Amino acid sequence: MKKKKVIVAVTGASGAVYAKVLFDQLTHLQEQIAQVGVVMSDNAKQVWEFELGNHDYSNYDFTFYHKNDFNAPFASGSAKYDTMIIVPCSMGTLGRIAHGISNDLISRAADVILKERRKLIAVVRDTPFSLIHINNMKIVTEAGGIICPANPSFYSLPKTIEEVAATVVSRVVDLAGFEQDSYRWQE
Repeated sequence: MKKKKVIVAVTGASGAVYAKVLFDQLTHLQEQIAQVGVVMSDNAKQVWEFELGNHDYSNYDFTFYHKNDFNAPFASGSAKYDTMIIVPCSMGTLGRIAHGISNDLISRAADVILKERRKLIAVVRDTPFSLIHINNMKIVTEAGGIICPANPSFYSLPKTIEEVAATVVSRVVDLAGFEQDSYRWQE
């Protein structure tokens, strides 16, 4: 199996636990990964610190890039990153991606992934959706992206917030094409 190069973008939407659980999962899948590049918005860092009560995002052994670092390798299609996961994905970020506004590294990387016909997974975390949100999701889907709302499942009987978040992250990891052990319905 070819090792994948992955971009993880974390935006300022509520739901930092989803990013944390994804970081943990990717750490456990290192044998399938060639590179993980991470970009976090300023709001994402603030939300992580508020919701999780720590700065542990900086403890992961990934390569972190500043939100305006257009010299990051995945700012160009020639770097051949396979997948981009935006978790959680704010509606503002989704709107900028849907309309081709590449004003930071997150939206530029998403633009690159879409133009290169690679896999973009946006874990949107907002409710309810306005018609603007729905139309932006439609545009990104039509451009080849995958909208994966942060809607947890409960048939695995999760007991903690992290276990609830893991029901969404497991789906994201599957969508990204990684092999993993996770709860499967009726297995």
